[in-house]
Amino acid sequence: QVQLVESGGGSVQTGGSLRLECVVSSGTYDPFCMGWFRQAPGKERERVARIDRDESTTYADSVQGRVIISRDIAKNILYLQMNNVKPEDTGVYYCAVGLEVPCRFGYWGQGTQVTVSS
Repeated sequence: QVQLVESGGGSVQTGGSLRLECVVSSGTYDPFCMGWFRQAPGKERERVARIDRDESTTYADSVQGRVIISRDIAKNILYLQMNNVKPEDTGVYYCAVGLEVPCRFGYWGQGTQVTVSS
């Protein structure tokens, strides 16, 4: 069974930084793809960043240059480093993984709230 637990959310001022962590318990599986998503109040969930098994990464245009997704394979932790945050970054952030090819994010964490104040 795959379990994901996020942490690191909280309140931060505009221009500040925050690092989200997601502990991934996936047994013997090495996920093919891992990602961070967010959902702002009244908006649809959107993908913020993705990292694949080969360490390739993709980012949403809205966060390009301000966030970095990474993972520590030994510790089974997925990270999202957020810099120069903006009020529009406010939302609930979820980590998710897809175990196989093609990438389908089938396993999700419970979410962690990020609030950016101006």
